Amino acid sequence: MRCSPPHFSCTSLVIWFLSVVTLCLAADPYVFFDWTVSYLTASPLGTRQQVIGINGQFPGPILNVTTNWNVVVNVKNNLDEPLLLTWNGIQHRKNSWQDGVLGTNCPIPSGWNWTYEFQVKDQIGSFFYFPSTNFQRAAGGYGGIIINNRDIIPVPFLLPDGDVTLFISDWFTKSHKKLRKDVESKIDFGVPDGILINGFGPFPYSSELASGGFPYGTINVEPGRTYRFRVHNSGIATTLNFRIQNHNLLLVETEGSYTVQQNYTNMDIHVGQSFSFL
Repeated sequence: MRCSPPHFSCTSLVIWFLSVVTLCLAADPYVFFDWTVSYLTASPLGTRQQVIGINGQFPGPILNVTTNWNVVVNVKNNLDEPLLLTWNGIQHRKNSWQDGVLGTNCPIPSGWNWTYEFQVKDQIGSFFYFPSTNFQRAAGGYGGIIINNRDIIPVPFLLPDGDVTLFISDWFTKSHKKLRKDVESKIDFGVPDGILINGFGPFPYSSELASGGFPYGTINVEPGRTYRFRVHNSGIATTLNFRIQNHNLLLVETEGSYTVQQNYTNMDIHVGQSFSFL
């Protein structure tokens, strides 16, 4: 019996080629970031002090990605002590060693770099990253994580006119190293020296309060528009009550879960929590 070689027509070759291309294009995309973590000098409460910034920013850059994307972050540690960044709320399926906490990761030595690689598999919502060791979060080093829905997955509310990330936190004028020593010596660090919003202290209502000339932050909005506020408590010890004067807060999402939508006049936000309001 004689066997004939397989026969491919031009049409079948084209279909096969298009199928391969489609499979390649269907892969979940990769996004790449290069971050340098270093000390910056800032005066959030009027006193010049050392804070931890990323790429010269305090707070750090927002990691804005979409469900199922693969995230690659190369982190260079320019601090004078080891560093670990943890991705609070990211599930790290099959890659828990990228979580950035002691026990699953070794700290990045001073002057070295480490590349985190993980997939935001089947997740949406508002999270934030921060240093997980050496009490460094008391000096900053944190930033937002936004995981957007894929286009085929509807959002359970109308698309807002703007998206604003807010970090609210207690703040101390002591360095994180001094605070760390106090905690290790079982000394209570007491009442915070102030409250920060996005790294800025209170608005200077009077020249006496603003005698140090410290800066303050502003957020520009337009009347009649709807904005999504992603609010994170990035502090170390203090629950903060969040409100916007003369406005209700419609709660729509918390840490990756859409909620039953309900209006609030204010909301207590505990350390580490994240909420989305319209």
